Amino acid sequence: MASKAEMKRVLLAESDDETDFFQSIMEHRDTLMNIAYSYLRNRHDALEAVQEMTCRAWIKHASLKDKRAFKSWIIRILIYVCIDEQRRRKRAVPLPDAELEKAINEPVIEEINDDKLAMWSVLQKVKPKYRHVLLLKYYNDMTLSEIAAILRKPEGTVKTWQHKGLEQLRKLMINRGVWQDD
Repeated sequence: MASKAEMKRVLLAESDDETDFFQSIMEHRDTLMNIAYSYLRNRHDALEAVQEMTCRAWIKHASLKDKRAFKSWIIRILIYVCIDEQRRRKRAVPLPDAELEKAINEPVIEEINDDKLAMWSVLQKVKPKYRHVLLLKYYNDMTLSEIAAILRKPEGTVKTWQHKGLEQLRKLMINRGVWQDD
């Protein structure tokens, strides 16, 4: 039997009222921000991604057939928004030297340690389908069943992707000399 909170979320997701829809998005804001941040590595870009996801979800909210899948549906949309942003970044024109120098010398709001930075750069080299699973599992503490629902894949497939992703990550780390194989 569904809890009162779950029933309320389903009713909010079914509503055509924009305020109710926004409220149901806000219930998941921390999770959404964490996921966006794990993809984009920048709080401002993560916030923009969540805002873009909200717009896309509102436009398409009538197409959601199973209202109980609302959370996984908005997370899936968010992942697509983040992937679009990553592609856009790859196409971006480099800054002129003066602007680059200014950007480098600006204070960094969030402290990033060397281990996180090394792991992030290696993680970018992992196959995208494996990277999605690793990001959702280890950066966002999601269960494999939640990830399976988000990616619309069987849980067994997600487990395989997790295993293969970790295997790829391990090989990349060993090749960089970051990790010693025991």
